[in-house]
Amino acid sequence: MENQHNINKVTAGTLLVTLGIIYGDIGTSPLYVMSAIFGKDPINADIVKGAISAIFWTLTLQTTLKYVILTLRADNKGEGGIFSLFTLVKRTKYKWLLVPAIIGGSALLADGIITPPISVSAAVEGLRFFEPGLNTVPIVIGILCGLFFLQQFGTSFIGKFFGPLMTVWFLMLGVLGVYRLTGDWSILSSLNPYYTYLLLKTHPSGFLILGAVFLCTTGAEALYSDLGHCGKQNIRISWVFVKSMLVLNYFGQGAWLISQQGKTMDMFKSTNPFYAMMPESFVPYGIIIATIAAVVASQALISGSFTLINEAMRLSLWPKVEVKYPSVLRGQLYIPSLNWLLLSGCIGVVLYFRESSNMEAAYGLAIVLCMLMTTTLLNFYMHMKRYNKLFIYAIITMYVIIESSFLAANLSKFSHGGWITLLIALALMTVMTVWHLAKKIRHRYVDMVKLADHQSKLIDLSNDESLSKYATHLVYMTSANNPEEIEAKIIYSILQKRPKRADVYWFVHVDVMNEPYRMDYKVTHVAGNDIIRIDFRIGFRVAPKVNLLFRKVVEDLVNRKEVDITSRYESLNKNNVIGDFKFVVIEKILSYENDLPFFEKLILNVYFFLKRFSLSEAKAFGLDSSSVKVEKFPMVVSRPKDLNLRRIE
Repeated sequence: MENQHNINKVTAGTLLVTLGIIYGDIGTSPLYVMSAIFGKDPINADIVKGAISAIFWTLTLQTTLKYVILTLRADNKGEGGIFSLFTLVKRTKYKWLLVPAIIGGSALLADGIITPPISVSAAVEGLRFFEPGLNTVPIVIGILCGLFFLQQFGTSFIGKFFGPLMTVWFLMLGVLGVYRLTGDWSILSSLNPYYTYLLLKTHPSGFLILGAVFLCTTGAEALYSDLGHCGKQNIRISWVFVKSMLVLNYFGQGAWLISQQGKTMDMFKSTNPFYAMMPESFVPYGIIIATIAAVVASQALISGSFTLINEAMRLSLWPKVEVKYPSVLRGQLYIPSLNWLLLSGCIGVVLYFRESSNMEAAYGLAIVLCMLMTTTLLNFYMHMKRYNKLFIYAIITMYVIIESSFLAANLSKFSHGGWITLLIALALMTVMTVWHLAKKIRHRYVDMVKLADHQSKLIDLSNDESLSKYATHLVYMTSANNPEEIEAKIIYSILQKRPKRADVYWFVHVDVMNEPYRMDYKVTHVAGNDIIRIDFRIGFRVAPKVNLLFRKVVEDLVNRKEVDITSRYESLNKNNVIGDFKFVVIEKILSYENDLPFFEKLILNVYFFLKRFSLSEAKAFGLDSSSVKVEKFPMVVSRPKDLNLRRIE
């Protein structure tokens, strides 16, 4: 609760940090939105006014009302994002809500692969103001490689500068907007939503323009995902400043475009209205500031992707992969495999599209799916919180209409490269679905036995001096939720596979909780100090470092005099030497004995294929390799009913 209070405390410092962390994606949208709307077409004043009106009302309804005001209320102990929202609503009776969570998370991650390339490319292409034929691809790839390379060292020292840098960026947006508005204030009439209506009704390309307009709000979902870093109050207050600067810049670009009516953008030194509207002497500074802002936007997206995959792992929706913690900052983590996968994707996008204008034609198709999925989950959240039903129906209907319209407008991007992000999203959805279904199949067939039925056997084995001692303390990881049960494979491992005599048998269970940062444990003395079970209840954003957690619990038990961990060997006991601890982890392999339905067999085959590339169970639990024994057991889900085997004489 203390952490939650601190991040919601509003100070000049927290507002500055919020500017640096939250608004990178949505804050750099003026770099490419107006360019995407006009492209090489002649500038038309009516289209300019309609587009500016649509941008203003999209920022107002989609970003401000839906996300900043409504969705930020759906915080899970201060944390946001589609998976955090899912953990809130999964307590309802509707199990299928996992589907929109998987679709939304996959779409957000997939469309995110295009965010760093489009932001950096749009910024760097400003150099063509001075060198029209400049090939910016190597420069963009170089910046992206440097950015992804730095991830392994943590961004705590860079993060200190994000706030001031983004403040300079937003102030530049506002000042440039006012500079152009002073020449023609008539563009302010676009505040009237009637111009949006005229754009959609009277212009044949009006509906397609809506797909480009949508780019101004693509960062809203990332804004919600980063809730835990700054708190809702800091986001809401700072958004007033951010939106004001964004709107001023968009209106400034609109005023400049109207003054150039009839011309095409290729007639200017820069084909991007963002740079073309600048005073020529300021362009070099504008390029530098824009490039820095694009790097900050990319950093926010990369950090958000790490958090998203980490949550998916904890919710058993993604294979276990290595997670590192490069700094002491809460929530900051680094996933090497994802980092290089994202870099490969970003480089591929740059090489395929080459120009930011081509990326604009593909950008936004997947993210609108994510927004629709958030709307779906938000509907159930508001019902769960007993909001006024008329209010719920009105809000959800409005956003289904708005986001469905954006989806329809963005469908035209499919053939222009939108298929790439959808293909990536589909691949991510497949992995998450397979991982979830395989877990359900495995759990359905896990053979559990009553621990009480084997309690006396374990104690007898512990006292059997005819066997050499396997370990003083033998620790098993168990998936049994019921403390009175244990997997039959564990009993088999102790009593039959190789009888494992130990002084104390420990059974450790890790339960992932809906709260993001919960860390509790419960100790059950099953048989005095001979058999002990520990249940960890860990939040879905906490790293399951069982080795450290277990050591802390044992220390607490020793201090409370609940257990004696001194070695039972006479020579070591008299010298107060602590006994050895050995962990045993059971890994399942798919047995050839199975006779499964086709679908379940396919799911399990894909699951075990993906498992080859994931961490071992021992590493996933953060256990020291020197004290861990991994035992592989064939997973027999369904034996053949009849072998048709007969004896002959």
